[in-house]
Amino acid sequence: MATGADVRDILELGGPEGDAASGTISKKDIINPDKKKSKKSSETLTFKRPEGMHREVYALLYSDKKDAPPLLPSDTGQGYRTVKAKLGSKKVRPWKWMPFTNPARKDGAMFFHWRRAAEEGKDYPFARFNKTVQVPVYSEQEYQLYLHDDAWTKAETDHLFDLSRRFDLRFVVIHDRYDHQQFKKRSVEDLKERYYHICAKLANVRAVPGTDLKIPVFDAGHERRRKEQLERLYNRTPEQVAEEEYLLQELRKIEARKKEREKRSQDLQKLITAADTTAEQRRTERKAPKKKLPQKKEAEKPAVPETAGIKFPDFKSAGVTLRSQRMKLPSSVGQKKIKALEQMLLELGVELSPTPTEELVHMFNELRSDLVLLYELKQACANCEYELQMLRHRHEALARAGVLGGPATPAAGPVPASTEPAVSEPGLGPDPTKDTLIDVVGAPLTPNSRKRRESASSSSSVKKAKKP
Repeated sequence: MATGADVRDILELGGPEGDAASGTISKKDIINPDKKKSKKSSETLTFKRPEGMHREVYALLYSDKKDAPPLLPSDTGQGYRTVKAKLGSKKVRPWKWMPFTNPARKDGAMFFHWRRAAEEGKDYPFARFNKTVQVPVYSEQEYQLYLHDDAWTKAETDHLFDLSRRFDLRFVVIHDRYDHQQFKKRSVEDLKERYYHICAKLANVRAVPGTDLKIPVFDAGHERRRKEQLERLYNRTPEQVAEEEYLLQELRKIEARKKEREKRSQDLQKLITAADTTAEQRRTERKAPKKKLPQKKEAEKPAVPETAGIKFPDFKSAGVTLRSQRMKLPSSVGQKKIKALEQMLLELGVELSPTPTEELVHMFNELRSDLVLLYELKQACANCEYELQMLRHRHEALARAGVLGGPATPAAGPVPASTEPAVSEPGLGPDPTKDTLIDVVGAPLTPNSRKRRESASSSSSVKKAKKP
């Protein structure tokens, strides 16, 4: 018959009389006979949180091994929180309702406020923020000797300095409180100019010899011009603002076209220099003997720009290579140039892949480099001719519109549609006065756009001829 120890053993539950009551000897008793036997108690048992119950709710449950949850929230001071105010057991300092006067006021007004009893009789703490401007004072003798001015009387000058002391040099307020009925009407700039002129004069007169003076200077003319310009800027109409924005945009376009034209002219100059350098180098190589050719070539090798023709890779330090690899075009050459190069070689009757002997490889690479250079020069020349023709058309359009004084010079070739003078009826089309303002710099156009415009103009003329 099963006993209670057997039931606890089956359910894996330990009791106070677990191993002792059964009388069995375990392995630990044999190995460590001196140490006390570990006893399992019900207090060390851990119960798993039921599934679906939140951790916070499970922590609120009461058990024998834990303290009961607090009924009121408490702050023990442990953790990330820190006590901000530590109230001690000292006596509270008394406060008192006491009167005070503000030294900034000259009328002797009495006010009341709460203040600590220990601070009774002290000055008002905010009186130190009362900063006043030190306006100079002059005597009758100083005025007659140094400050006399035909445009200002002494009474008017005294009135100006009195207002300056009252309103701390706030000249807009001074101008508003100025007695314009008794004295001459003055502007804010006139009042400033008179005041700072007297201050500078008194500083020079009262200065000790050998000291650095900080004399205030006021430019009344500059201040008047500044306010006048500001008033003009503020009184602009919406049409004037729109016109100014339009002019600024046109200025940016002109500057961008100018930079692009300068860049293209530099590229063209590089091509011309490269062509001259290559021709001079070939002429020198032909005159020099064959034995001294490598030494002279290395010693007198000119600096050829990278844009001059094709720069083939050097296989001298690449180990064992095939000679045919030296005829491969580098990846820097575009597909458009490759097609143009093949077409030019076919026109000259040259094979696209000749036998790669030493002499043929060298001459074939030089030929292709010269052909690419010729192709680039032709493109640059075509662009320059087209820009020159467009400028002639623009000049002719300006002369026809009456913007230029001289007669119109005839231009060769068809006139593009964009350069024709615009004729607008009243109420329709663009304003003719705006169309006459044409940028002489010219937009960067390509020969492809020229061909498209010429084909469009020719097709339109054919359509007109077919009409009855």
